[in-house]
Amino acid sequence: MKYKRLGFIVAFCFVSWIVLAFVIFNDNLAKKNDVENRKGSLLKYIKELELQISQQEQIYKLLADRFKKFTSRPENVVQDMELKFISDHDPTAPSLTIRQDVLQEKSVMLPVLVFSCNRPDIRRSLDGLLKYRPDAKKFPIIVSQDCAHSATAKVIRSYSDASQVTYIQQPDLSEPIVPPGEAKFKGYFKIARHYLFGLKQIFRTFNYTAVIIVEDDLDVASDFFSYFASTYQLLKNDPSLWCVSAWNDNGKATLVDMQQGNELLYRSDFFPGLGWMITKQLWDELEPKWPKSYWDDWMRRPEQRKDRACIRPEISRTRTFGKIGVSNGMFFDKHLKYIKLNELPVDFSKQNLSHMVQTAYDADYIRLVYSLPVVSASDVRTNTNLPFDGPVRITYHTKDTFKNAAKLLGLMDDFKSGVPRTGYHGIVSVFLNGRRVYLAPHSNWKGYDLTWS
Repeated sequence: MKYKRLGFIVAFCFVSWIVLAFVIFNDNLAKKNDVENRKGSLLKYIKELELQISQQEQIYKLLADRFKKFTSRPENVVQDMELKFISDHDPTAPSLTIRQDVLQEKSVMLPVLVFSCNRPDIRRSLDGLLKYRPDAKKFPIIVSQDCAHSATAKVIRSYSDASQVTYIQQPDLSEPIVPPGEAKFKGYFKIARHYLFGLKQIFRTFNYTAVIIVEDDLDVASDFFSYFASTYQLLKNDPSLWCVSAWNDNGKATLVDMQQGNELLYRSDFFPGLGWMITKQLWDELEPKWPKSYWDDWMRRPEQRKDRACIRPEISRTRTFGKIGVSNGMFFDKHLKYIKLNELPVDFSKQNLSHMVQTAYDADYIRLVYSLPVVSASDVRTNTNLPFDGPVRITYHTKDTFKNAAKLLGLMDDFKSGVPRTGYHGIVSVFLNGRRVYLAPHSNWKGYDLTWS
């Protein structure tokens, strides 16, 4: 009995030892697994930090290089706005230096051509132009009216009698010949005919060398005239440009940098209209083939644009209040009425615009955009899962993927002749949730060469 009890005690101790060893082993294993998991998470976090630091270094290096180039210029060169234009067609052509006194040259007259029809509210547009016009001789205002609408004509004449504007009337009031099935678009044929008349008057009768074109439903910003006067020499001397526009199609307050973006300008492959400037040289090219209708979409076709770009601002210098018109308010309620008019005026005559010349602009812009981290449109919209607070890039491979991203972010999503609104080499820039966002095509997206040395 004594040996039996002793054997029971030994067996109990052995089992207890086994249980204790098992518990200790599992506890150590759990701790080891926890350490391994934490180690893995830490390594993953370190790798993400290294990637972000590398991306930041690339961006800072680009910015430092650009700043170094800017500050290395002699002070008098920066102040005189020395711009060197290199023609793609003639690499041996001598550079052209544009000085501040040339920009302010009194002989450079930039008339404002206002197209009107049957909108007595043209008074609102004319009052704005007259309020901000700095020089009546440098910026003569010419109103061209179609339709012979008596109430509108009376308003225009009140300014004409006061010698504030010149009043001309489109004489051909006949019904245009419209192709079968397009009778409801007759208004577009009348508009194209009116534009042909008005621009011929500017360049053939009045013999001006350039023109700023607006319509009777536009408000203008206080720096509207400074903007066009200072970009005129860019337009005149850079052969890769064919217009300057005051309009940003994606210029809603939620999509632009309202705090620091008032000085920002961009090149755009998309012809914006809605307050734009062209030269007589371009009109000489366009007039012989001017279309019977839909003139703005015609301007966007490759055979007219010829790979030339327009200058456009981050924050619009015009805003439309014309919901009722030939287009029956298309896009107005969804987009146009939300376009923000600039409220922080800029003296563009004091800005160095040399970076807008294609030879300087393209390489820097493309390199910057394609050095940025790639994120999804949904993450940008919710402002989550983003690597850092700086600029980011959303990549699209097709028109459909662009449209999906644009709709998600509240941008205009349509293409005209293969070009998205505000796009430059397919890149669309917006400012959303406090960060710069670029919608950019994949490097093999057709139609754009994204290989830069």
